[in-house]
Amino acid sequence: MISADAAPGAVRSPKTAELVARTLRRMVVEGQLKDGDFLPHEAELIAHFGVSRPTLREAVRVLESERLVEVRRGSRTGARVRVPGPEIVARPAALLMAISGTTLADVLAARIAIEPPAAKMLAENGADEAHAELREMAEAVPAAWEAGTLATASAQFHRRMVELSGNATLGIIAGMLHEIGERHTAAAISGTSADDTFSKAECTTLYKSYMKLINLAEARKGDAAEAHWRRHMEAASVAMLKGHEQTRVRDIMD
Repeated sequence: MISADAAPGAVRSPKTAELVARTLRRMVVEGQLKDGDFLPHEAELIAHFGVSRPTLREAVRVLESERLVEVRRGSRTGARVRVPGPEIVARPAALLMAISGTTLADVLAARIAIEPPAAKMLAENGADEAHAELREMAEAVPAAWEAGTLATASAQFHRRMVELSGNATLGIIAGMLHEIGERHTAAAISGTSADDTFSKAECTTLYKSYMKLINLAEARKGDAAEAHWRRHMEAASVAMLKGHEQTRVRDIMD
């Protein structure tokens, strides 16, 4: 039997504001409230939930702290729904990895664990529109090299490949790692001198590898797509870690 003295371990009943926030949050999750929608006016919500104005405002502040709504002070339009993307957790995750001393080698190992299976899913289950989008992104790689934006284009290709695989969890993880991957790619392809700069021949090799993945995906060859992308990621890991063997996440992040 639990004694009355066990108060510190007791389950706390949620406050009314938390219950209101929970209901509104569920409406966002279930799509009843969509990105860009405004919450109903205060008076309507107060009447609907049967709560006081301070309680309702506390509930809205809870959602605001979670970045589910955006409140413009002094505006008559009220709180606007903002459905978050991976960026909502990307910065805290990068900060946590920086604090924990995570190395770029560790991040690349995680990406090698994630991306090849995603490539298989993309081939076996990806929509034709997903394959077409990736083909368009790959075809832009040579122009990105010419413009000096290859790091951004490459990082975005990797992220979208995982997101378009159809596995939402892997897509969120890819989004979390996106900024780290982009900054690492930029550092790796820029080199430390003119002789180390990513060459046009290397860009062509990268382009061909991307196109091979897309061709395999369009042919619905899942195992072959996974094997190809694993080889691609392992070779890229060796190249990208050259000179960055001991580099940590905190060394490349602001």
